[in-house]
Amino acid sequence: MHLKTLEEINLIKSSSILVSKTLGMLTNEIKPGISTLYLDSLAETFIRDNGGIPAFLGLYNYPNTICASINEQIIHGIPTKIPLKDGEIVSIDCGVKMNNYYGEHAYTFEVGNVNSNIRKLLKISKESLYLGIAECKAGNHIGDIGYAIQNHVEKHGYSIVREFGGHGLGKKIHEEPNVPNYGIKQMGKKLLNGLVLAIEPIVNKGKKYIKINKDGWTISTLDKKPSAHYEHNIAIINGKPYLLSTYKYIYDSLGISSKEEKFI
Repeated sequence: MHLKTLEEINLIKSSSILVSKTLGMLTNEIKPGISTLYLDSLAETFIRDNGGIPAFLGLYNYPNTICASINEQIIHGIPTKIPLKDGEIVSIDCGVKMNNYYGEHAYTFEVGNVNSNIRKLLKISKESLYLGIAECKAGNHIGDIGYAIQNHVEKHGYSIVREFGGHGLGKKIHEEPNVPNYGIKQMGKKLLNGLVLAIEPIVNKGKKYIKINKDGWTISTLDKKPSAHYEHNIAIINGKPYLLSTYKYIYDSLGISSKEEKFI
C-alpha cells in the first residue's frame, strides 16, 4: 500500500472533483431519448476543457470516456447510440487523470420516472456507500468496510457482487489494497493514515451472480434484475475518512438538498 502525503492527496482531490463536476454536468442531460454515446462525448469534451485527461479512454484498451451501465448491467457498460428509456437506471462511472494523479467515481441515475422498487434499491445502495466510508478509520481493517456494506445491503434483501469492488487510488487508477464490498470485522489489511481508497458498493436487486457480455467489457446480472453502483474517493487523515469526491454537483443540478456528506 502506498501511503500519500497531504500534497498528493490534494492532487488526487483535484482529479476527483473534476469527475464530480463532470457527473454534475451530465445530470441534466440524462433523460429519455438521449444516448449514452452522446453523454460520453459531452464528458470527454468537459474533462479536456477543464485541464484533465479522460482516465478510462484507452485504459486496458477500453474505448470510451465513461462507463454507462443500464438496468441489469452492473459495470463497464460501453456507451451506445441506443436512446435511454423512461423508467430505466444508468450507472455512470468516470475517471480523470490530472497532474499525474487519478480520481474516479460513480453514480446511478434515474431516467425519467422510476418505480418505487428501483428507488429503494438505489437508496439502500447509496446508504451502504456511506456506511462503508464511515469505517475508513486508522486502526480499522479492510474487512470492517466490507462488513458494513454487506450487512446493510443483505438485511434489505439485496446482494453484493463479489468479483468487483473498491481499491487504492493514486498515480495508478487501481492500487493496493483491494476493498471487497463484503467481509468480516477486524479482518484484512489494517487501515493507515495517508491511505487513499475508492469505495464502491455494487448492489444487485436479485442474486449476486454475474455474466460477461459479448462485447468483452459489459458485466450484467445473470438473472437480468437491475443493479446499482455508487463510488466515492476518500483519504484517511488524522485517523478519519476525508471525502475527496462529492455528489454536490449532481444534487445541485437535481435541486436536491442533502446532508449525507456532512459527517465526513
